[in-house]
Amino acid sequence: MKRSIVVLIAAVALIGASRASAQEVAPGPGTLEVTIIPGGAQFFTSKNGLPDFGNYTLGGDLAYNFNRIVGVEGEVGTSLGISQDLAFGGLTRNLKTPNILNYTGNVLVSAATGSPVVPYATGGIGGMTMFERASLGITSNETFLTGNAGGGVKWYAPNGRWGLRGDYRFIYVRANGSTPAFFGQDDRYSHRFYGGVIINAIR
Repeated sequence: MKRSIVVLIAAVALIGASRASAQEVAPGPGTLEVTIIPGGAQFFTSKNGLPDFGNYTLGGDLAYNFNRIVGVEGEVGTSLGISQDLAFGGLTRNLKTPNILNYTGNVLVSAATGSPVVPYATGGIGGMTMFERASLGITSNETFLTGNAGGGVKWYAPNGRWGLRGDYRFIYVRANGSTPAFFGQDDRYSHRFYGGVIINAIR
């Protein structure tokens, strides 16, 4: 009888340990996530006759998840200028767009799917610094207040240690008193897309 009880207790302990181990490596958001953004694009829309243009983007993101649904994230990204045709000042010329630095703080809400694929929505506020580009009449660095909203999908590897991420953001850029003519005196809007690699720093 005593032997049966010992065997039963051992079996329950093994099952419990097995389940706990499975939970530890289950794919999904970690407590602390780092996203490396090797590539993406940011497209500014045309407004009041000012040109639309696109830049190449890269950067990084650090997220803290309170649980599998709600988290906060901070992101820093660079939008690198590229040469393209710009209709500006009554002429269409091939010019290089300005380099831009974006930095934001966001709230992240993820769907509790229980699977490796996790859709999410996010939004927040931040800033955008547009760097000097004399050929476009931008004679000094200009900083703007921004807001963003969007979402995407994360996929986590079976070991739960890493994953992939596709992200879209609609970005509102508020004009300031010294906005360069190239960018206009009005608020501007952009669409940004990127693909990233997730590293679960803390599970």
